[in-house]
Amino acid sequence: MANAPYDVLVIGSGPGGYEAAIRASQLGLKTAIVEKNKLGGVCLNIGCIPTKALLKSAEIASQLAHISDYGFTGDGSAVRPDFAAVVQRSRGVADKMNKGVQFLMKKNKIDVHMGTATLLGGGKVRIEPSETMDGETVGQSEEIEATHIVIATGARAREIPTLPVDGTKIIDYRQAMLQTEKPGSLLVVGAGAIGVEFAYVYHHMGTEVTVVELQDRLVPVEDADVSKELERAYKKMGISVMTGAQVTNVDTSGAKCVVTIQTSKGDQTVEVDQVLSAVGVVGNVEGFGLDEVGVEHERNAIKVDAMYRTNVEGLYAIGDVIGGPWLAHVASHEGIVCVENIAHQEGKLDKAPHAVDYLNVPGCTYCLPQIGSVGYTEAKAKEAGFEVLTGKFPFSANGKATAIGDNRGFVKVVVDAKYGEVLGAHIIGHDATEMIAEVVTARALETTAHEVMEAMHPHPTLSEAVMEAFKDAYGQAINA
Repeated sequence: MANAPYDVLVIGSGPGGYEAAIRASQLGLKTAIVEKNKLGGVCLNIGCIPTKALLKSAEIASQLAHISDYGFTGDGSAVRPDFAAVVQRSRGVADKMNKGVQFLMKKNKIDVHMGTATLLGGGKVRIEPSETMDGETVGQSEEIEATHIVIATGARAREIPTLPVDGTKIIDYRQAMLQTEKPGSLLVVGAGAIGVEFAYVYHHMGTEVTVVELQDRLVPVEDADVSKELERAYKKMGISVMTGAQVTNVDTSGAKCVVTIQTSKGDQTVEVDQVLSAVGVVGNVEGFGLDEVGVEHERNAIKVDAMYRTNVEGLYAIGDVIGGPWLAHVASHEGIVCVENIAHQEGKLDKAPHAVDYLNVPGCTYCLPQIGSVGYTEAKAKEAGFEVLTGKFPFSANGKATAIGDNRGFVKVVVDAKYGEVLGAHIIGHDATEMIAEVVTARALETTAHEVMEAMHPHPTLSEAVMEAFKDAYGQAINA
């Protein structure tokens, strides 16, 4: 292996893969990356980035419906969304990001091998041509070798027996993002981030939307107060919400989808044009030689240690393929920690990296109102044995939120009563996904609640609500 042409080979070029490759190259490791579809992976091409473009169009559609609230005369409804143009714009955003990753590969002198990779063992990888999402055949048959191979193959939409995706009547997030004709009615199964985001988009494009969630609330991983606030907002918009409900059958034989939904009050039948399956994702562990080379995995997730080493020497795995949390920023951090540890082993970095703190991972949901959260919910903090203080500040009492015309939601913080440790924060409201970084940083620095509330926050800003929420935990809120 001493004469292997590459020090590091990354399989998969999503946020975890391409950032790992860049960091490896920065550290002086000869690096290559293999991608079977398009550089940037799901996130940049058919995931997080183009989804946010769709959500922005939906937000503008929502604002146009209330244009008189901002002092404009005229009928905002005269401007209607062109769904095909909205999708086309999102594709343009994705294409731009794809070109950006291509530039970064060249800038950092990373060799790009297009095609499908198969692990052969002994540091060897076979590459065969593959077909991209655009129908283009890329790559060539070749065999390459590396001392360290990082698997970053990501995940795909989960399929369940009651929702067999056919790409037309029963769709997953890929079709929901790429189709250029909007359905008149849509039933979204699953109210996690993907489900509620697409529900928001399609509702504001003019589709009649129903959301069905097996758990007893929307976004069930979030704090219960956040779930209640989002459900209130969605119902006010006109989105139908069914929680504690389960889709048991979808009949697609007719012109419409006839959906049977099991509820606490008995079975209900709903007819819709399309059903969107948003019931989660599963790791891509099949078809590239994991079993043949002996890599341990279970439940569609590769087993790794804190530095992302598998049980096979020289093989590592990061991102969605090792299991949740299935978030792009988690994959990126894991990738950087992985290759920094490799560089440390190779004598190119003085110190080993710190392991990722999975208790300090920010969660973001980009519907409006947005959701940003980190750390313990109130319930989880109590379950963990903490004596808890909570503080809450509504955006209705925040001057900036009122000025911009969106004062829905609140900031809720969870604090350890004994030491003032910041246990968690849960924000629902305008730009919540931007504000949560303050609390992530505070927790990383082991800052106390008192230090956050005593830090001067600029006025008028939405971020003042974070300060006020911490003050409220101690009975010191000024503006509410």
